[in-house]
Amino acid sequence: MDRKDFIKKGLMGTGMFVASAAMGDVLKNDIDEIKELEPVGFNHLPNTDSKILENTVLHKAESRGHASHGWLDSHHTFSFANYHNPERMHFGVLRVLNDDRVDAGMGFGRHPHDNMEIISIPLEGDLEHQDSMGNTAVIKKGDIQAMSAGTGIFHSEYNKNKDRLTKFLQIWVYPNKRNVSPRYDQIALNLSDRHNKLQQILSPNADDEGVWIHQDAWFHLGTFDKDTKVEYDLKKKGNGIYAFVIKGDFQIGNIEVNERDGLGIWDTSAIDIQAKSQDAEILLMEVPMQIG
Repeated sequence: MDRKDFIKKGLMGTGMFVASAAMGDVLKNDIDEIKELEPVGFNHLPNTDSKILENTVLHKAESRGHASHGWLDSHHTFSFANYHNPERMHFGVLRVLNDDRVDAGMGFGRHPHDNMEIISIPLEGDLEHQDSMGNTAVIKKGDIQAMSAGTGIFHSEYNKNKDRLTKFLQIWVYPNKRNVSPRYDQIALNLSDRHNKLQQILSPNADDEGVWIHQDAWFHLGTFDKDTKVEYDLKKKGNGIYAFVIKGDFQIGNIEVNERDGLGIWDTSAIDIQAKSQDAEILLMEVPMQIG
C-alpha cells in the first residue's frame, strides 16, 4: 500500500463519523488532495507551527480544527474530516483526538470502522452504544470504552437524554495487528483512584488495570489539587507521551499547558507534572512513535 492509500485508509476506511452523505463527499475530495509524504513516523513533517523543542510539540487549544454541525460540536487535535493540516496527521500511532459535544437526543448513526483501536472517554453525560456484535451499553463519566475494529464493525452512539448534552473524548490509535477479530470492552473505574495520582485506564495487557487494545500503549487519567507534583515514567523504550489537559492548568517540565492544550514529547524516559490550579485534570497517552 502506498503512502497516499495508507493515509486515505486511515481517514476513510476506518469509518468517519459523518452526519450526512454530503459531508462524506467533501471528505473524499479533501483526501484526494493529500500529497505523497515521507516514510511514516512523527518526524516525517516539519511541524513548524507547533514544535517548540527538538523533541516536543505544543498544540494550543485554540489552534485545533473545529467543526460545528448544530447537534455536534467537535474540536480536532489532528486532521479529521474537513480539517486537514499536513503538520498534524498524528502523533506516533495516536491518529485521532476529538473533543466532542453531542446535543440531547442526537448522536452518530450506524457506521463502519476497520483496523483501528477506538477509545471513548465520557466527560459529561452519557452515550448509548450499539454495535454489530450485539452489544448494547451506556457509557458515562467514569467509564472507559474500547473497540478493536479489526476486520470490520458497525456501531452507533447516541445521547438518549432529552435535556442534557454529552461531552466525550474520541481517540483512535493505529493497531499493531491488522484484521483481528472485532471486540468491545467497557469498564467502570473508581474516580477516587485518580485523586492526586495517575490512574491507568488502558494498556496492551488484558489482565492489567483498565481496558486493553492491540497496541503497546498506556493511558492514564489524573485529577490533582493545586501544586501537586507527580512523575510519569514511560513504560517502553521508543514510545512518546502525549498529554491532553482536560481541565485547569499544568506545568510539564518547564512548559505551561492550559485547558484543552496538548503536549507531545518523545525521546524521553520520564516527565514531571505539576498541577497549577485546583481540581486540574489531565490525560496521558503513551504511544509508539512509529507506525507498523
